[in-house]
Amino acid sequence: MAFTPATLITSLALFLGMLGLQEAGRRLGKRQLARDAGGGAKAFGTLEGAVFGLMGLLMAFTFSGAAARFDARRQLVAQEANAIGTAYLRLDLLPATAQQALREDFRQYLDARLATFQNPLDSPVSRAGAARALQLQNRIWSKAVTACKSEAPTPPTMLMLPALNEMIDITTTRAMAMNQHPPSVVYLMLGALTLASALLAGYGMAEGKVRSWAHILGFAALFSITIFVILDLEYPRLGLIRVDEADQVLVELRATMN
Repeated sequence: MAFTPATLITSLALFLGMLGLQEAGRRLGKRQLARDAGGGAKAFGTLEGAVFGLMGLLMAFTFSGAAARFDARRQLVAQEANAIGTAYLRLDLLPATAQQALREDFRQYLDARLATFQNPLDSPVSRAGAARALQLQNRIWSKAVTACKSEAPTPPTMLMLPALNEMIDITTTRAMAMNQHPPSVVYLMLGALTLASALLAGYGMAEGKVRSWAHILGFAALFSITIFVILDLEYPRLGLIRVDEADQVLVELRATMN
């Protein structure tokens, strides 16, 4: 899925919609002023404040949540690198006859994990990488269990299995984190409140004899860009804001395995 074009189109549509609704609100306001020059101003101010307050609160929580999830996804990359690195080092605890094959499996496993996330998640390369990583997980686990049973189990040898278990578990955690987003209704409500705010903002500008294009364009641009950033943070593998830099720790770990 090309999420960046979809986000840009959504933000542009929101920007144009806000411009149109500001103009519509301005015309409605002028009609109201023509009928009743002073009436309803206090009530309108209360309504405007409530809508803008609700929109600001929802936007703040949505932005904060998106930023927190973005940071959590970066942290999970580091956690996976640590888990794989620890398990790789603990191969030294296994019998020497089993180490070489397992080290090669680890190299292939890390390559598969990198292929999973360094390509678009819906691409054939990414899906093949995920399937390959799952296959290698089962192979590594089976070989490690067999190696631990080949001799009398010792405390150092048994340290291998918990490290492998953590390495495998982190893949599920990362998969869940990548698919963790607010319900769609939250974004629909945010968009509806933004458009409603534009209508009210235009209504409030009705007293001016000349349109203030700086305020009109600035209002629409500010909120559409903010929503674009929120959406981009939610999909850090598909947009302009990316978590790919965090993958460098996995690349560096792979280099140490050569």
